Amino acid sequence: MMTDPISDMLTRIRNAIAVGHAEVVLPSSKQKEAVAKILASEGFIDRYEVKPADPGAELKIVLRYGERRRPAIVGLKRISKPGHRVYRGASELKRVQGGLGVAIVSTSQGLLADREARRRKLGGEVVCEVW
Repeated sequence: MMTDPISDMLTRIRNAIAVGHAEVVLPSSKQKEAVAKILASEGFIDRYEVKPADPGAELKIVLRYGERRRPAIVGLKRISKPGHRVYRGASELKRVQGGLGVAIVSTSQGLLADREARRRKLGGEVVCEVW
């Protein structure tokens, strides 16, 4: 049994980038799909798709690389963990890497990028940071 599926997702992406894989396939969930949607909209991944599989569904993430196979994702960091939850108000959400990165925040309106959460004046649990 996995206790932290989001951490597992981030680790799989981190490992795939380290060895230069083009895509990552992992078990799907609504929260993982929401994280992938934010990563795609912020330009860190090319695309994602959900494929039905047996017994559940699979989430396929196609990673983005630039010139000379430099990955778009330089770093991934899990902020709020099962043993230590981290909550921030809208005014307390800091910019990641001077605005080059994004923090994914779980709000009352679903998962949002930190810019969107600040714009809507929503705080919540800081899930992870990507830069």
